[in-house]
Amino acid sequence: MNDAEAQESYTYVKAGVSIAAGNALVKAIAPLAKSTARPGADASLGGFGGFFDLKAAGYKDPLLVAANDGVGTKLKLAIDSGRHDGVGIDLVAMCANDLIVQGAEPLFFLDYFATGRLENGVAERVIAGIAEGCRQAGCALIGGETAEMPGMYAEGDYDLAGFCVGAVERGEALTGNKVAAGDLILGLASTGVHSNGYSLVRRLAADKGWKLDRPALFDQDRLLIETLLEPTRIYVKSLLPVVRSGHIHALAHITGGGLLENIPRVLPDGLHAHVEADRWPQPRLMAFLQAQGNIEPGEMARTFNCGIGMVAIVSPAEAEAVTRELEAAGETVFTIGRIDPGTKGCTVFGSAESWSARAPWTATHNG
Repeated sequence: MNDAEAQESYTYVKAGVSIAAGNALVKAIAPLAKSTARPGADASLGGFGGFFDLKAAGYKDPLLVAANDGVGTKLKLAIDSGRHDGVGIDLVAMCANDLIVQGAEPLFFLDYFATGRLENGVAERVIAGIAEGCRQAGCALIGGETAEMPGMYAEGDYDLAGFCVGAVERGEALTGNKVAAGDLILGLASTGVHSNGYSLVRRLAADKGWKLDRPALFDQDRLLIETLLEPTRIYVKSLLPVVRSGHIHALAHITGGGLLENIPRVLPDGLHAHVEADRWPQPRLMAFLQAQGNIEPGEMARTFNCGIGMVAIVSPAEAEAVTRELEAAGETVFTIGRIDPGTKGCTVFGSAESWSARAPWTATHNG
């Protein structure tokens, strides 16, 4: 070993971590966080933690509700196509939508962004999406963690996680205990695949050789990749007033497991949800995925949201008013089924005309 080797001075930069890049990123995203400020939070970054004042947010005797999630392999599709602007919205949506279904208002959000080598252009675009998601959800981006970890991720790859805390006044939480036989099931339209089922989407894209940067076969005005990466819809602002009015018995966020597995999560024992697939038009993107994969209707119902991103369970007497209120708030609403006595679970069924079926079909999940 020569003297130069013996006396080499190690630095963090030589190990692959740039503190300067991290500092530059914090400086760049500070205005993005500030744009999400709301009562209770000033949304400034740089401390060791973020404060939130529940009293300033208007709560008297609140329960706190917390949720965390990621974006799944939709991230890989975004990374491979160089389209990083929407996944931050997806990240917030997956957490915030999980809070509103419990009756909670999302109050503040923190993100975790991890990569092998920090590319500020990419990180800033992702975090700009997170800030946009927070504005859509009405919550403040009060902090986060950016981790540069050489050797942990392939070149260009990154991972995302999000953490959201919300509040609901004691006694106003949605627990499903109000759901009764005879209640109607309202479906709120999704904006696309949302953030579940992308391992199957990516497998189809690879096996079928899709040209992602060409116009979609079912929509010549948009590239296929744009339709696949359409951000998850955030339902918080449209649902919150209706939830607070007491007109909703339960909500279900339609994520992994589709309609079949998510609706039973908010049902009491002894009640079964019956969903009629003929009650809403199958989105062209869903029809495309089904045709490309020769996917059976029952598999569609447990893998994708099939055009329904959120479900509201309401009494028959309130259904029309709730539908009108949600439509006035910008939602597309369909009456898609009802609650009946039976084993706790969900059955999705359709005619020979629905979802490319060759005969009438049913798919059931109990539990």
